[in-house]
Amino acid sequence: MRWEVVAWATLAVVLFAAEALAPGAFMLWMGFAAAAVFLAVWAFDGFSVLMQVVLFVVLSFVSIQIYRTWFRQRGRQSDQPLLNRRAEQLVGRVVLLDQPIVNGSGRAKVDDAFWVVAGPDLPAGSPVRVVAVDGMTLKVQEA
Repeated sequence: MRWEVVAWATLAVVLFAAEALAPGAFMLWMGFAAAAVFLAVWAFDGFSVLMQVVLFVVLSFVSIQIYRTWFRQRGRQSDQPLLNRRAEQLVGRVVLLDQPIVNGSGRAKVDDAFWVVAGPDLPAGSPVRVVAVDGMTLKVQEA
């Protein structure tokens, strides 16, 4: 077995393993390029080392551009777009004020957590509807 064939096969496996350990899709596409160079070197004898490296660089660039053009921009749409956006899940919900809203700021208990709320001045215990979210502050209006 020629050393170039073994070297490119090893590089492809190492790049695939690196992608598995630290996913990000970058090493995967370079692994595809290394695998293509491995197949070319295995199938055709006579590639110089410089030509192999140039082929790897060109194929890496092309494969990464294909990834960026075709796959990265076509992200899957989630069936639960608010899954990790807890505050935004509360929009439309009616809650009771735990502390009064004074000078535009107060506090409400939602389930097992207390949230800072902003809205018109209201006494404690008033029902309010969450109408928007600003960071971790719930914007409310009288329900």
